[in-house]
Amino acid sequence: MAAPGSSMLYSFLLFAVILSLQEMYRVKLASTELFTILGGFISSLLFLVLLTFIGNFQETCGIRTGWGAVLLAEAIALIAAGTVHRVCITTCFLFSMGLLYEINKISGVTLSTNEGKTKRH
Repeated sequence: MAAPGSSMLYSFLLFAVILSLQEMYRVKLASTELFTILGGFISSLLFLVLLTFIGNFQETCGIRTGWGAVLLAEAIALIAAGTVHRVCITTCFLFSMGLLYEINKISGVTLSTNEGKTKRH
């Protein structure tokens, strides 16, 4: 597992690259229905890497905001989706909620596995 500092740096760089590419190709992404859905998915990837960045930043600083990080990351991703097309906002929200569900599921499995290991020792 990567250290919080390096993971924070990589997620920020990935956020910048994805956002730049999305803005460069926003006319293409808004051209057809399928590309509009793809634009929403790309914006949900922005949500994912931004949530990773915020989580690692909080871990580095030793603070926790709970759902505040999720709401901030979602708001930024939805604004980025809105620069492409209005439908991208809806698809970004739906894809982001799916990603958040999967992250929560993986987090629960990882947490229960780690708790099981600490109880055995």
